[in-house]
Amino acid sequence: MKKFSPDTEILGTPYFISDFWSWGFSDVLMNSLRGIFSEFLVGSALEVLEKPRIEWDTYDLVYKDKKIEVKSAAYIQSWHRGKYSKISFDIGAKKFYDYDKNSYSVDALRHADIYIFCLLKEKDFNQVNVLNTEHWSFYIVPTQTLNNIHPCQKSISLSTLEKISQPIPYHQIKKSTDIAITEIN
Repeated sequence: MKKFSPDTEILGTPYFISDFWSWGFSDVLMNSLRGIFSEFLVGSALEVLEKPRIEWDTYDLVYKDKKIEVKSAAYIQSWHRGKYSKISFDIGAKKFYDYDKNSYSVDALRHADIYIFCLLKEKDFNQVNVLNTEHWSFYIVPTQTLNNIHPCQKSISLSTLEKISQPIPYHQIKKSTDIAITEIN
């Protein structure tokens, strides 16, 4: 798969790929992009951004041979300025899609070894800055912990998550993930 640099021309137009990115993907507070951006934040903290992101994969990142699932939530949404969103994260088991066989697995599982939950915690719409890591908190949970405590749950609330994990800042993601890896080995 080819990676494009910002100055890659869109042939037949006066535009560059950076123009497309700016036009289509500049609202990082939007749910779908915030989720991808949280994967980027975690990947940057773990220094595993060499390969382009694969859409619809069964996990988001690989760090030290461990599969990482990244989930995102925020109190403030770009599309709604009313009340705060209720914070919960998807932890439901999923079927594996085999690209070679063009089919899904029979059983649904949690395929990652570790979940990293990313909360955009800023509650002031005028201050929220998705690009400011100080506006984020991160929670790291080995999948076996979720399987032991919440084996059939499809989502986890923030209050329940905080019973099994404490929030950490961006700069502690790598250290905390390393600790989680020692717990599962």
